Amino acid sequence: AMTVPAKIRTSLISVSDKIGLVPFAQGLAKQGIALLSTGGTAKSLREAGLTVTDVSDVTGFPEIMDGRVKTLHPKIHGGLLAVRTNADHRAAQAAHGIGNIDLLVVNLYPFEETVAKGATAAEVIENIDVGGPAMIRAAAKNHDSVTVIVDPADYATVLQDIESTGGTTQGTRQHLAAKAFARTATYDAAIASWFSETLATPTPPYFAIGGKRAQSLRYGENPHQTAAAYRTGVHEPGVLAAKQMQGKELSYNNINDADAALELVSEFPSADSAACVIVKHANPCGVATASSLAQAWRRALACDPTSAFGGIIAVNRAINAETAIEITKLFTEVVLAPAIDEDALAIFATKKNLRLLLLPEFPDPSRRQMIVKSIAGGLLVQSRDHATVKTDDLKIVSKRQPTRDEIRDLRFGMKVAKHVKSNAIVFAEDGATVGIGAGQMSRIDSIRIAIRKSEDAASAMGLDGTLIKGSVLASDAFFPFPDGLEAAAAAGATAVIQPGGSLKDPDVIAAADRLGLAMVFTGLRHFRH
Repeated sequence: AMTVPAKIRTSLISVSDKIGLVPFAQGLAKQGIALLSTGGTAKSLREAGLTVTDVSDVTGFPEIMDGRVKTLHPKIHGGLLAVRTNADHRAAQAAHGIGNIDLLVVNLYPFEETVAKGATAAEVIENIDVGGPAMIRAAAKNHDSVTVIVDPADYATVLQDIESTGGTTQGTRQHLAAKAFARTATYDAAIASWFSETLATPTPPYFAIGGKRAQSLRYGENPHQTAAAYRTGVHEPGVLAAKQMQGKELSYNNINDADAALELVSEFPSADSAACVIVKHANPCGVATASSLAQAWRRALACDPTSAFGGIIAVNRAINAETAIEITKLFTEVVLAPAIDEDALAIFATKKNLRLLLLPEFPDPSRRQMIVKSIAGGLLVQSRDHATVKTDDLKIVSKRQPTRDEIRDLRFGMKVAKHVKSNAIVFAEDGATVGIGAGQMSRIDSIRIAIRKSEDAASAMGLDGTLIKGSVLASDAFFPFPDGLEAAAAAGATAVIQPGGSLKDPDVIAAADRLGLAMVFTGLRHFRH
């Protein structure tokens, strides 16, 4: 059945974000809709020549306490909550002089933006809106009769409805109410997160999470799944904050892979060396550091050129023409960089489908934050793995001491292993990966895969054997048996880094000594599932 549109005679507008406010209010006035308003909003509307009634004239009560108390009043909430078909409600309205409010337009004090700009605690708390969410929730609850707008993006739709029908349809009001409740929930989630971060509560008794849709995605991991990407922080550096310079829309898998590449490349400060990360199916398939970006790309690619096809690339320095020419020789889905020069931009422009993302500020690898994974009926929440192995943390357990070069490569290998899905094995030499084994059910299988891939990479270069000869091995968790070391030594590895902590540690150490390997323990496990 067609529902009769809800007539709109009176609107209440109170917004901190004044985008599109005046044309919208002019549109309402043209339809003969009365405008009620508060503070700065009323001032803006009057300056535009509109007739406005102050909320304080409706309530008969002045705005007090720096505007903290103005709309929290029965004449306002009664006007929003009155059920229009309920005789008792109508009688109460008549008895107390409460008029209907048919349209509520509110956007909230900019709490998230205030936190993002690093304001003082006092200023952040001052930007917690109380009256706004109360009105929004009242209007949304009573959406049978009341239209609520929390986002300037909805001004046009509502005006169209009013201009063509004199009111709004039930469907429009329902959608707007759903959006309104989601907005206040996200707002409250931001406030709850700020408190738990400020108080450093590691696992709060209630955990709220909220985000604003950054983009709708064509589908999820597979075409039969729906998906969208949401931003949780206003100005946090991340894939969703990057500027897309060219290429097709990012897919769910593109964003997931680009995030994995970004997290890993962020571990390598650009001041130390150029770094390049190639990710495929959420795992790094080649990582290298070098004095130049083009060289880092060549060395990262050499680790596993087969997997790199259709991969996601992240680099830590501005891309120049030499690097762009090299990268565009291979089909690539996404390239993420802090900057790019004009010549390189022109080279990438010839590859229409390549998605180029620029992110001037990378995430801080040592940042502390909670990360969330959904499970059936709940969420798993943990602090991010922001630990990094330092040279001083290394405990040498073998008879042979590692050389300075080996220590540098052991630390590099462990940085990469931290970002490879468990069970993770990384062979590295001279600041580059030469074999990666990921996501296997047994550690020995990850080693076998890494060796096998290294053989393939060697034969692609026209070499015999593997690239592993002379490399070091990093393992994200301890070796339960000596077999892993034996396989690595047979392939030519010279040193091993691992957390230690197995019951069989004495056997594993004895094997390292028997094989002439240098071995260090970190005491730090880096599982990633």
